[in-house]
Amino acid sequence: MTAPSILAVYAHPDDESLAAGGVLARHAAAGARTGVVTTTWAANSPRAAELADALQALGAESPRMLGYADFRVPASAPGRPRFCDAPLDEAVEHLVRHVRSFRPDLIVSHDAYGSSGHPDHIHTHRVMLLAAHAAGLEDLYPQAGPAWQAAAVYLSAHPRSAGAALARLLAGVGKRLYTVPDERISAAVDVRPWLDRKWQAIEAHRSEVARGRSLPALLSTLSAADRAAILGTEYYIRHELAPTRRGLHAL
Repeated sequence: MTAPSILAVYAHPDDESLAAGGVLARHAAAGARTGVVTTTWAANSPRAAELADALQALGAESPRMLGYADFRVPASAPGRPRFCDAPLDEAVEHLVRHVRSFRPDLIVSHDAYGSSGHPDHIHTHRVMLLAAHAAGLEDLYPQAGPAWQAAAVYLSAHPRSAGAALARLLAGVGKRLYTVPDERISAAVDVRPWLDRKWQAIEAHRSEVARGRSLPALLSTLSAADRAAILGTEYYIRHELAPTRRGLHAL
């Protein structure tokens, strides 16, 4: 059986590699189409170039960028509004266009907490859910292409039983990891066979590795074994989108 195609929707360049790099590499290696939409940063920015290198390492298609400004870095997209400030209908339509042009079996994205509580992560989650549903309704945004309904959305999450090591790492720089009850988790994916590709993709985000308080920088200080313990399993919450395809196309 052919692996399902995946469109990942994340807020910043590096979120896709940290949260879903293993799943993206795994599905690409199985011959599935994989793509990434990033809601912030301009397509001509240095971080966009790093994103392109990361996606090449993961076997994904070229970056798709909505081009809004990062909540905390207005210079990330000169002349564009912050993603959180952009008109909601406009942002949803932009994302619907990408869903309909890519036609994924599955969409992966941030959970409702955005793992870290970052405003861009949380808003990406909200816009993604609206767009994932709207993309399947032909009378919504008809100018955005023929309707397409993915089978399900998988939300990147951290179960309480498995988040302690990452939570300690983040707490060391004053950050918090938001976790969910274990019973909320639908899929725990062992991505250790693809961990080299995932770490190569994370390292491709060079500006983040060089920024001391970022997660890529923190992970780079760990031993390979400790990194594997944190990055080797990816956890997701599944939300069905198409009742007629319920249970199809699992990660």
